[in-house]
Amino acid sequence: MKQLIECVPNFSEGRDMNIIKQITDAIESVEGVRLLNVDPGKATNRTVVTFVGEPAAVTEAAFCGISKAAELIDMSKHKGEHPRMGATDVCPFIPVANITMEEAVSWSKKLAERVGKELKIPVYLYEEAQPDKSRSNLSVIRAGEYEGFLKKIKLPEWKPDFGPAELPAKHGATVIGARDFLIAYNVNLNTKSVKRANSVAFDIREAGRIKKDPVTGKNLKDPSGNDLRIPGKLKGVKAIGWYIEEYGIAQVSINITRFRETPLHVVFEECTKSAYERGYRVTGSELVGLIPLSAMLEAGKYFLNKQRLSSGVSEKELVHIAIKSMGLDELAPFDPQKRIIEYLLAADEKAPLVNMTLADFADETAGESPAPGGGSISAYTGALGISLATMVANLSASKTGWENRWKEFSDWAEKGQQLKQQLLHLVDEDTRAFNRIMDAFKLPKGTDTEKSERKKAIQEATWFAIQIPLKVMEVSLQSMEIIKAMAEKGNPNSVSDAGVGALCARTAVMGAHLNVKINAAGYDDKKKIAEVLNQSEKMEHQAISLEQEILAVVNKTISAS
Repeated sequence: MKQLIECVPNFSEGRDMNIIKQITDAIESVEGVRLLNVDPGKATNRTVVTFVGEPAAVTEAAFCGISKAAELIDMSKHKGEHPRMGATDVCPFIPVANITMEEAVSWSKKLAERVGKELKIPVYLYEEAQPDKSRSNLSVIRAGEYEGFLKKIKLPEWKPDFGPAELPAKHGATVIGARDFLIAYNVNLNTKSVKRANSVAFDIREAGRIKKDPVTGKNLKDPSGNDLRIPGKLKGVKAIGWYIEEYGIAQVSINITRFRETPLHVVFEECTKSAYERGYRVTGSELVGLIPLSAMLEAGKYFLNKQRLSSGVSEKELVHIAIKSMGLDELAPFDPQKRIIEYLLAADEKAPLVNMTLADFADETAGESPAPGGGSISAYTGALGISLATMVANLSASKTGWENRWKEFSDWAEKGQQLKQQLLHLVDEDTRAFNRIMDAFKLPKGTDTEKSERKKAIQEATWFAIQIPLKVMEVSLQSMEIIKAMAEKGNPNSVSDAGVGALCARTAVMGAHLNVKINAAGYDDKKKIAEVLNQSEKMEHQAISLEQEILAVVNKTISAS
């Protein structure tokens, strides 16, 4: 599955649209990057740019943007209301999908090192990328701003992490790092009172509320003279109440800065609880901007489990449950295709095989092109097999008389959905692998260098084409464990479905094994091929054996009914 990183560089130019356009053009020149938003501010003289893509492409695009900003922006002439220290003031990497914070930190450091080395710009790491927590906060690093950095950068404790220890007069210094995704989120209340909205905000936000003297109402202080505070319930949450005249309601306006630690649905639930305890009610909520898919899926699972229903349903259903449970469509329609980052990106891609109708997929397979072929069909057959087992799990979770076992079968169904998604992804990956080999064979082969590069490309593409059906075998074999469990423990009325699932999974393993073998014939490293073939043969034997075990259980159950 694709790894996705969001990047949100802030450039110190918000008035000259020609300069801004040149910077964003440089970013968009990198293939695989999607520009999501460009937000210039005249008063701040600053533009916030948001783009997303796979890590390598995002890192390259960020470098191109920083380079172009250094070329075009003269910090010695810059004036604006927002604090700043360089042409590219700050450039955070934000993990969005299938990537850890540690990996995002690694990519941000690669960018920082390259900017310091190639562009000769002083770079400071911040947030998660900065090991020295005394200088990880952006405001602390930026204190003194561009004008003060001429002296600050000379101090030993403020030596840059990368680049020269002197401030280039034209483009200044920059800050690069990694932080979590920020979810901007508003919760709707059945009141117009900002005071009441604030009371909920103070309950939930990490900063809480100022402690008051119960008699005088004055702020209580610590020995140093600072206000004492009553901490709020939720870490990584900032919130304030406000009134929205357009809707005629008060809202709790929230920024969730650590949504993995404090998920969206937890924030909604705590707002609901706080409002109820104070005599008013949450009526719904709204998302501002975009959201990672994982946040919506976790919310969907939470609300289904709260109802003691299986959360092993389709991705589409989980998103629908999340929208309805949190009332995200109360004030305006909520279109997942336009609000979820992964869906927004997928809309730009050529429609894959898995998005075709069954008839179109069959027609495509039956055409003159050799792809999709047996590899894609094996992956899809595997997806059908685990889909049947997942169905049995969901039926078992809702079976009358088995109410106390809903969580057991929900867990099975969730695992089944994960394997199904992997196999559906591999349907298109197998065709892409074939096309990659064909592209390698089309490379020029005139000179010795061209011949060498062509051969290398063919071998790399062939190895990739071996790995895809090997993965199909591995995932389909894993699915047979779930299929077997459903045959043994699931709703006996659906045992035949588990049997058909086993037949599909075994076919997927054996079909993919044929593709491993035919692709292996074109790979030169025979030692690696021997290891691969040994591995795939073992998986095939396991699949055949498991199929026999499952069918024995199925037939026994059918005979007894």
